[in-house]
Amino acid sequence: QVQPVESGGGLVQAGGSLRLSCVVPGRTFSGYTMGWFRQAPGGEREFVAAITWTGRSTNYAESVKGRFTISRDNAKNTVYLQMDTLKPEDTAVYYCARHSNGVNTSPNIDDYRYWGQGTQVTVSS
Repeated sequence: QVQPVESGGGLVQAGGSLRLSCVVPGRTFSGYTMGWFRQAPGGEREFVAAITWTGRSTNYAESVKGRFTISRDNAKNTVYLQMDTLKPEDTAVYYCARHSNGVNTSPNIDDYRYWGQGTQVTVSS
């Protein structure tokens, strides 16, 4: 069973930073693109960022470009989301997920197969 585990969420003031981590146990991390999504109260789950297995290609939602950075450490089976210049509208539960392949950074939620439980990020104004 592939079960990513997210951590690093919390409460931060607008303009602040947080770094989310996601660990995928076992051998199911190797070779796959990883993505971050978020879901605000009453909203749909939306794409935030994705990174290919090699780390050479990334993709970001327009709303976070220039503020968020996705990275990964394959030796630690971990993907990160560095979030800077946070805004109140970034408030959401953040989820990481494993893509069905390792070369595509699509924002399509249906391309992601395994999801974590999420970590809450709250940005106060």
